[in-house]
Amino acid sequence: MSGTWESTFGDVRPPDGAEVIDVPTASRSYQVLCGRGLIDRVGPLARPFLPGEKVLIVSDANVWNLYGDRVADSLRSTGLEICIFVFPAGEAQKNLRTFGTCLEVMADAGLTRDDGVVALGGGVTGDLGAFAAATYMRGTRVIQVPTSLLAMVDSSVGGKTAVDLAGGKNLAGAFFQPSLVVVDVDVLASLTPSLLIDSFGEVIKHGVLSGPDLFYAIANDPVTASLGPDGCEGLDFDRMVSLVAANIRVKRDVVVADERESGLRQTLNLGHTIGHAIEAASGYGFGHGSCVAAGLAILCRGATALGLTPAPVTRAIQTCIVDYGLPTATDVPVEAILERARSDKKRHGDTVNAVIVRYLGSVDVVPMPFGEFSELVRLGMAL
Repeated sequence: MSGTWESTFGDVRPPDGAEVIDVPTASRSYQVLCGRGLIDRVGPLARPFLPGEKVLIVSDANVWNLYGDRVADSLRSTGLEICIFVFPAGEAQKNLRTFGTCLEVMADAGLTRDDGVVALGGGVTGDLGAFAAATYMRGTRVIQVPTSLLAMVDSSVGGKTAVDLAGGKNLAGAFFQPSLVVVDVDVLASLTPSLLIDSFGEVIKHGVLSGPDLFYAIANDPVTASLGPDGCEGLDFDRMVSLVAANIRVKRDVVVADERESGLRQTLNLGHTIGHAIEAASGYGFGHGSCVAAGLAILCRGATALGLTPAPVTRAIQTCIVDYGLPTATDVPVEAILERARSDKKRHGDTVNAVIVRYLGSVDVVPMPFGEFSELVRLGMAL
């Protein structure tokens, strides 16, 4: 579903070439605007969804230094009073302490339910800021302004909010849909090539879930091939608008059908049970997308060894992962991965819901006894 920009915006129109994506979930219908040159228009675009007088911008220090003043000025231009919560960058900050500090900042600023949060940053900021919005006064509004490719195609859409606990990733959280998502692909120019490449783990996953058309559009012409000495400034940004929008639609379709992960939405966890375990066991020393890519490859190899995934499908997926410069294996010991997988929030008793690829565009959620899942992981890591 692609939409027409809501009439509530009056004279505020998205620029030519922007894509408008409707996300009509059961709890809240909202739109994602994906285009170029939007970072300085966040205020006018977001204002109709912020009926109060104040807004809290949540951002990490790196992103704030790049875009904080521009977004704050855009919001101020609509008459909003700006409050700011900036925290140190990194996954290690996505914890209960940072979350609690954010809530205290909201309370000290006197925010009400009519006010809201603008989450400006990558997945850590989006998850943490949205979780604070979900719980402050039992729920206020959140506008997502993702600045990493990973956040654009994945975490900013769908309403999953969370922080990490010592026992694992994203163990404390809530389902809470944003009121608006503003995606400006031009900000990808500020990323390092390694950060951009890392995000393609989720992009490739979406291609596998979508089917041959999107998968081979990603696989046959790697967009990262344009990266050169100027870093990400050489990207084909017009192509990135289409690619990001296509990924958002893949996630949107699944989320709309199953908002709270009771069935179909579990397919979005493809590669994640192993990937999250690699992340946690390594002390979050590797990027999320890289861990998902390695988890996906290990899963497919193990599933092929068990006769669950056709070998040509696994080869195609692995080749795509390699062509994007992402890992297909890990040095993390298998026992450490299995130990972390036992605490995964998607485990049910002694059963793990493994997302198995049957062919491109078709996956099944297969309940596996933990012993069988362990065998799959061991086989996938041994091959």
